[in-house]
Amino acid sequence: MTVSKRDFLTGMAGGTLAAGAASAATPKVTASPADARKLIDYFAGNAKLLLRQPGGYLKYPSISPSLPKSQYSTEQWDWDTMWTVRGLFHVARLTNDAALRKGIAEHARGALANFFDHQSKEGRIPMLITVKNPDPLHCLEGERPNPRNQAKPVLAQLALMAADETGDISWFEPWFNHLLRFYESWTQDNLKASGLLVWGNDVAIGNDNDPTTFGRPEFSSANLLLNCLYYNDLKAAAEIAKRLGKADWQKTFTDRLEPLARAIHKHNWDARDRFFYTADVQCRDRRAELIPNIPRGMDMDWQTIPLRIQTFTGFLPLWCGLATKDQAEALRQHSLDPRTFHSKAGVRSLSAAESMYDLRASTNPSNWLGPVWIVVNYFVWRGLKNYGFTTEAADLSAKTVKLLADDLTASGSLNEYYHPDTAKALSHKGFMNWNLLVLEMIEL
Repeated sequence: MTVSKRDFLTGMAGGTLAAGAASAATPKVTASPADARKLIDYFAGNAKLLLRQPGGYLKYPSISPSLPKSQYSTEQWDWDTMWTVRGLFHVARLTNDAALRKGIAEHARGALANFFDHQSKEGRIPMLITVKNPDPLHCLEGERPNPRNQAKPVLAQLALMAADETGDISWFEPWFNHLLRFYESWTQDNLKASGLLVWGNDVAIGNDNDPTTFGRPEFSSANLLLNCLYYNDLKAAAEIAKRLGKADWQKTFTDRLEPLARAIHKHNWDARDRFFYTADVQCRDRRAELIPNIPRGMDMDWQTIPLRIQTFTGFLPLWCGLATKDQAEALRQHSLDPRTFHSKAGVRSLSAAESMYDLRASTNPSNWLGPVWIVVNYFVWRGLKNYGFTTEAADLSAKTVKLLADDLTASGSLNEYYHPDTAKALSHKGFMNWNLLVLEMIEL
């Protein structure tokens, strides 16, 4: 929903704002300026409740992804913290609240301090810390390479966010070497010959039951979520190094971007389907082991095969700017197809054409087999905006605003994910987290 300031104010007096054109196969969705105002007021009224004071193993001020006494309220998660901070800064911006902005920055820095405070000697960082447990998912335990997943590569992005809001990065100087060790632990344990990172196992990968990783062998899944997060984190790390006067490290991080981009294009882009897929890295020539006495012919010169299951992660190269113009157009078309991703509530987390498509509510794992998650809508919206698809982005933002405003009216709160066709809430009342990203989608 692209809204001018004049239209917004006019709408507050009773006007209605039309969204951009939607796919012809689904009804056009409109969201009123009153819906936008309702969400702004709700987030503004609850923002300070997410600024958590130190307690237990969270020794520094931190950020809660949900309202007090709701699911996750005593926990600090990796990418959830980044998204919540991003959304909270938009609350402060829309309300011109300088004190809130200062408080968010303080708690964002504290959240980073909590992560680095529990870093292992190998450089690994827990993806989850609670008041009562510094590593409930056992991210820091085990042999090398460690099959357990650790924090996602989002820490530089989080740090740069806080720096951009305050105009200061000097506070990150003591943590810079911790960030280097964190990257080293990722590349030592999880970087494959393809040039892509792989998940160790399928626990807490973010999009929990993504069938391209969930239930699959350890160290086999070069998931686009992981690799696109890493790509954007390297860009953030390069900028941090620049601001800290560390030119050598700025070059190091920048030099890592191109090989990763090439790897994603080579191994994740599928020219047949014109979509980005997670890559399976298990390809291995075993002839020397299984038929040692038979002369070898052609070499096996491919390192990966695509896992042709269409999940929302295929749109992430749009979000991080890796798609070519031709690829972006193909992804735009995928986003508008009602047989796969396009729905009343936004972008399905899994294509409706996949055999594992399932809209049941679930908590462990959370369900990413089709329900609409606001972070998915945000990824695709931002990607469409990046490539100039303004009409499609406007339609998606209108759907997202209406979805959350309607939920707020119906339940007095927001939820974690939604039914794509009915827009009904499916899980975890009181959830905030990346729902806050809707504020970035309202352009005043």
